[in-house]
Amino acid sequence: MPFRCGHGFLRLSEDAQAALVEGARDSEPVRGLTHGFYKYPARFSPAFVRAAIQTFTTPGDLVLDPHVGGGTTLVEARAAGREAIGVDISTLAEFVSNVKCTVYSDQELDTLQAWSKKVAERVHIHRGAAQSNRYAELGYYKHLDHPSRWRLRKAVEQALASAISLGTPRLEAFGRCVVLRTAQWALDGRVKLPTIEEFRTFLGETAEKMVLGARELRAAVKQSGRQQLTVLRRSAAGLEGDFRLRGMRAPRLVVTSPPYPGVHVLYHRWQVDGRKETPFPFMIANALDGAGLSYYTMGDRKHPGLRTYFDNIHATMSSVAALCDSDTVIVQMVAFSDPSWQLPRYIETMEEAGLREMKLPAVRGESDGRLWRKVPSRRWYSEQRGNIPSSQEVVLFHRKQRNVRRPSEASLEESGTKAR
Repeated sequence: MPFRCGHGFLRLSEDAQAALVEGARDSEPVRGLTHGFYKYPARFSPAFVRAAIQTFTTPGDLVLDPHVGGGTTLVEARAAGREAIGVDISTLAEFVSNVKCTVYSDQELDTLQAWSKKVAERVHIHRGAAQSNRYAELGYYKHLDHPSRWRLRKAVEQALASAISLGTPRLEAFGRCVVLRTAQWALDGRVKLPTIEEFRTFLGETAEKMVLGARELRAAVKQSGRQQLTVLRRSAAGLEGDFRLRGMRAPRLVVTSPPYPGVHVLYHRWQVDGRKETPFPFMIANALDGAGLSYYTMGDRKHPGLRTYFDNIHATMSSVAALCDSDTVIVQMVAFSDPSWQLPRYIETMEEAGLREMKLPAVRGESDGRLWRKVPSRRWYSEQRGNIPSSQEVVLFHRKQRNVRRPSEASLEESGTKAR
């Protein structure tokens, strides 16, 4: 949909604005397409991403998410016939995003359908299971050897063996994602652990639901047209110099939910037996991880003034600005532990990165004239102390300032990067 900006406001039709507001404040459970493949922490609503894509882009346009997380942006862009690039430093995010965005053939889906009906039969407490010595030595089974959890660990290993037996990397990745979602349900944050029979039931039902989601994505892509999709595992800082993006056109839309300043979100671990952290999800995804919490949240939330965080978000968004042009709209959904000073500092940091804030006319009379939403039931919010400021998220709209240029081909050559 064509749009204009002027005097600090996005000029959109009333219908377009209403769709953005409704999408941002959507509180329905995440469902549809492949969105239910994994519950990535602090993910935002597909309805909001869908509204942003429909408002600011047309089929074939490029959509960028520099903090892709669970891949919500990529799934919606792929289903809508947009080219998409997702960036994240996490190997787990890379795995989940790639599986959720894979368009499987009809033959592959039939194979997965047949597998989904029998995978639960592979889980039996009296049968053997092969533990990964490599991951065990690296500590990826941490806190899972307790007598209350070894049966579930064994069930996960048996289900993984079944996923691996699917025979091809694409099918195995899907199977691993089924096991990942099931194990997350069974282990992460549970007060009462499920029985093996309950695990088996959830595993089979999840496998069948995920096959249906993959079929839904295939149908959407067939209708909208398949566009290129790229997932890069790296920091968004310095992204403009990545040889894999050499010659790329400017994105029409950047839509993302970066790590929240000062808010505790456990992106890279599950919690078992209270708050004991385990890197078990990386083992299931056949991915390696060795970083601490601050690596994924851009800095220690206890650092004075959150200096590390703001230095890092400045670096990432400066690179995003370098890739954009004057027609790009940058949309972010962010929460703050103390918005009274963190929000102004965030806006200031965006300005320093070369981005100018725009506002939505439809909400100019609300609060500070920005689009706010109450956080639905999310784990990071439930860990906060009561009804505090971080129980809300704000949607920020930005455009690139005129004096910030995109990197030229010459600058990429001078930096020593080469096309792959």
